[in-house]
Amino acid sequence: MEYVTMNNGNKCPVIGIGTFMISPADAEVSVREALKMGYSCVDQR
Repeated sequence: MEYVTMNNGNKCPVIGIGTFMISPADAEVSVREALKMGYSCVDQR
């Protein structure tokens, strides 16, 4: 995964995963797989 370094020294992934307008079941699978791949933040808006 590619990262950028923020002003405070923290690293942030360049890409994210979108779950807008997909079914709850598909969102659950997508988030689960993203976490397995190393994603560390889930925005639940």
